[in-house]
Amino acid sequence: MLLAGKTVIVSGVGAGLGHQVAATVVRDGGNAVLGARTESTLAKAATEIDPDGRHTAYRSTDITDEAQCEALAALAKERFGRIDAVVHVAAWDSYFGGLADADFETWKGIVDVNLLGTLRMTRACLPGLGERGGSVVIVGTQSAVAAPSEVHQAAYAASKGALTSAMYSLARELGPQRIRVNTVLPGWMWGPPVQAFVTFTAHTEGVPEEEVLSRLTKRMALPELATDGDVAEAAAFLASDRARAITGQSLLVNAGELMR
Repeated sequence: MLLAGKTVIVSGVGAGLGHQVAATVVRDGGNAVLGARTESTLAKAATEIDPDGRHTAYRSTDITDEAQCEALAALAKERFGRIDAVVHVAAWDSYFGGLADADFETWKGIVDVNLLGTLRMTRACLPGLGERGGSVVIVGTQSAVAAPSEVHQAAYAASKGALTSAMYSLARELGPQRIRVNTVLPGWMWGPPVQAFVTFTAHTEGVPEEEVLSRLTKRMALPELATDGDVAEAAAFLASDRARAITGQSLLVNAGELMR
């Protein structure tokens, strides 16, 4: 199995991508250590993913708090004795707008979560990852390299773009410890956020949801959107030993909307 015996920390476990990543880890034989701010959400996810509780552990974690990041990493070591990978899903992605209407105080908060929070959580995992090597998988966004026309999320894109740039330095810095650092860049990803966007847009414009969805899919090389499950599969591959020679890379998972 792809992740047999591995312990993977997953930040930002909610109803969407984080849940899918954690479920994929357990399905592929690994142990998933779940982090998010809301404990009830974590408990629900753990029960759904791993009913007997043998392959999951969770702790309420705000990645803007260094001590909480360290506590989540410590939980992985306490429960499963090792850390083999960390997949960073936690992000602030609900703020919309561009430069003209920017609230830079909010921008600072977004950078603190998306950039610095990811780095805090990574640093907390370094002692465990350094014991035998491992993988850091960052979930970025296609918006960091090609702005979408349907929505404006300048702050989100900028913070994730900075994180992608940081990946290169981390890959070089941590490589001697056999710690790999890669980024998955999802495009339009069918899951709860995009489902909500399609529903809201259809209601606002008074058109069928299928029409809104077709506007998105018509730009894809493949005839449907990637799903959060597809992105989770890519993250699991990068977390696994099958990607042992891959580091400092960005993988677009976008059904071929953008090709680089």
